[in-house]
Amino acid sequence: SFLPIPSKAVVSTQSTGTVVDGREYMLYMGRDKMENEDLLRWGFPEDVWFHVDKLSSAHVYLRLNKGEGVEDIPKELVDQCCQLVKANSIQGCKLANVDIVYTPYPNLKKTGDMVAGQVGFHKNKRVVKVNIEKNNEVWKKLEKTREERDVDLKEERERRDREEREEIKKQQKLQREMEKLQIEKERKEREMKAYKLLDTDPDLFTSNQFDNESDAERELVDDFM
Repeated sequence: SFLPIPSKAVVSTQSTGTVVDGREYMLYMGRDKMENEDLLRWGFPEDVWFHVDKLSSAHVYLRLNKGEGVEDIPKELVDQCCQLVKANSIQGCKLANVDIVYTPYPNLKKTGDMVAGQVGFHKNKRVVKVNIEKNNEVWKKLEKTREERDVDLKEERERRDREEREEIKKQQKLQREMEKLQIEKERKEREMKAYKLLDTDPDLFTSNQFDNESDAERELVDDFM
């Protein structure tokens, strides 16, 4: 079981119950280290991972829309994710403020010597650190949208990858069709250019014209013989 929390945020008004430019977001949070391992294994490339820095806490994954990056996350949405991991940290929830780190999912690193629930980073420069204070209002709004249900993370990831492959094939087919159209367009342009040269240059003749002139010359010769 997981705790997928549908989060809807807006930049200028409230952080729950509305949308950002018509887009909704989903937060995933495992309830124990084994569920965190499943989240790590089957995360999306679009996910952003949140955790309390240097303290034990829940792992929260923010699922962005395709085409969005860490820099596109609204501040209110970052605050929601931070408050969520803070509230689900045994030590962090008791502190007035804590540091939260977050990074794109592809930057997470898991090696064989790490215990369940432990992760590292490929590049530390891609990790963002923020300090937050406890905000019960944000937490209460998140609790109202909490939904606990079983999630087939493997199926979700496979479906996402399948749709991506289909979209790539579709784009490749479209690209090939455009290339064919361009080749045909260039061929016709070359033909038109050649016809125009024939129309404007009297010194240019076709082979048929030469054949016709030879026939006329032969007829004149015959007349004089």
